[in-house]
Amino acid sequence: MSEPTLYIVATPIGNLKDITLRALETLREVDLVAAEDTRHTLGLLNAHGIVKRLISCRAANEANSADGIVKLLSEGKSLAYCTDAGTPGLSDPGAVLVAKVRSAGYPVVPLPGPSAFASLLSVGGFGGRTVTFDGFLSVKAGKRQKRVDELLIRQEAFVLYESPFRIIKLLQAIADTEPDRKVLVAREMTKSHEEFLSGTALTVLNDLKARPIIKGEFAVLVSGAVSIDEDDVKE
Repeated sequence: MSEPTLYIVATPIGNLKDITLRALETLREVDLVAAEDTRHTLGLLNAHGIVKRLISCRAANEANSADGIVKLLSEGKSLAYCTDAGTPGLSDPGAVLVAKVRSAGYPVVPLPGPSAFASLLSVGGFGGRTVTFDGFLSVKAGKRQKRVDELLIRQEAFVLYESPFRIIKLLQAIADTEPDRKVLVAREMTKSHEEFLSGTALTVLNDLKARPIIKGEFAVLVSGAVSIDEDDVKE
């Protein structure tokens, strides 16, 4: 590595084998690894036999940690940044760090790889040319419903993330307005208990409500307000 550089490294969303050769090479070569959760990233490094000093850079301390990372870059060190899963900056910390590092004049290099957003679209079958990504909605019922209603009137499909504690509330918000809207709900993508639930908002909601326990992280793809013409789908 010829000059101090910050590498933004996409990491597996579940299966630890879903990491690129370039990402592993970079993690081995950098001086330090900054991580959203050092314990989580340590598990990834251990799985691939990589030993590195880890520093914290999570949402709660991102601004202060970014200043420290800029200082390390000024000392000639290169770093990789990993969030817990997927691509940093996409419903994950990273934007503040990248902005500060670039403002300080140091190169920021993306290492593309796993993304729950892209993975879900790849098996959705009704994305169309344009898709809206909205990540995690507000935990407040009123704000959540308002945003769902705004998204449902748009022609393009949209993708949301949700926790097991609020997935029922999210699907209920969709079904209350558009019970027949087509959805694909992914649970624990790439992991041993991976599951995809396809159907209307109401049928998928009822399926999950009937379960005694709901576990795992969820990604939800919701079809647009109008059917996507085949001519609109990129070959």
